[in-house]
Amino acid sequence: MSHAPFSKLLATLFMTLSFGLAAGQAKALTVYTAGPGGLIKQLAAGFQEKTGIKVDVFQATTGKVMARLEAEAANPRADVLISASWDTAQDLDKRGWLMAYESPNAAQVPARFKAPTYVAQGISALGIVWNTSSDTPEPRDWADLTGPKFKQAVTMPDPALSGASLDLLLGLQNAQGDAAWKLFETLRDNGMTISGPNAQALTPVLQGAKAAVFGAVDYVSYASVEKGESIKVIFPSSGTAIAPRPMMILKTARRADEARQFIDYVLSEDGQRAVADAWLMPARQDVAAKRPVFKDLALLPDASAASPANRADVLARFSRVFGQH
Repeated sequence: MSHAPFSKLLATLFMTLSFGLAAGQAKALTVYTAGPGGLIKQLAAGFQEKTGIKVDVFQATTGKVMARLEAEAANPRADVLISASWDTAQDLDKRGWLMAYESPNAAQVPARFKAPTYVAQGISALGIVWNTSSDTPEPRDWADLTGPKFKQAVTMPDPALSGASLDLLLGLQNAQGDAAWKLFETLRDNGMTISGPNAQALTPVLQGAKAAVFGAVDYVSYASVEKGESIKVIFPSSGTAIAPRPMMILKTARRADEARQFIDYVLSEDGQRAVADAWLMPARQDVAAKRPVFKDLALLPDASAASPANRADVLARFSRVFGQH
């Protein structure tokens, strides 16, 4: 009895499986993202349910995401990048790394939160996060954290590790000039500590070891409030900075069509509701937020147009004030 027909059947079956696997891989989209891990999981699941396209995610801090992107420059893997810092998109755009795309779902996104090659996923703001159980008076403005009750009791995210914190520095300098630097000198003399990235600055306040964070990213704290933590998010009366979170498609994207569909999905009503559920402000004005939106806040001058040299100068001055090397 000849085994040829059986061998042919096996070969056909193998080819079918191989083509099926290749088709599945061809549909996989790679997204590098900073920010809430729960949010990207929800967006990836919703997108796959709607389109059948699988999403491979690398989620980390903006610094780690950018380091990986730079390391892979010779063999790019990411199709879509979501950053926690607007200047990331501006920098990559100037370097010619981004693909132009304007989603039809971006029509309800304000002009300040979109450009031909990137668009906001959502927006956070910086504020004071205060432990309501601490033996300190409720602060209303940044300068309140220089009071004697707050001695050795304030943390701040490191602006060298947080683009949003650097935007706050720039905004305060643009609004107050030398008075902003006198504020930081007073905070230093009052024992404010610079505590790494955002989560590291918030943790001792959640634990009660410190009383307040100067310039905390708000959505993380709102999520903690929802879990029952005794903290309060306060937006200073003299103004604060907002941090739009840009999404962009890389020019080297291997899945450009799928990438455009993903941007469309994130900016759809379903996608923007997921953004709102993560305690961010939706980028779209017609989708309700669960927290104050940028129009409700006193805002410092926009620092997004600051040059890399200006940013470097401000960081260097901040490091000198706090004795960092």
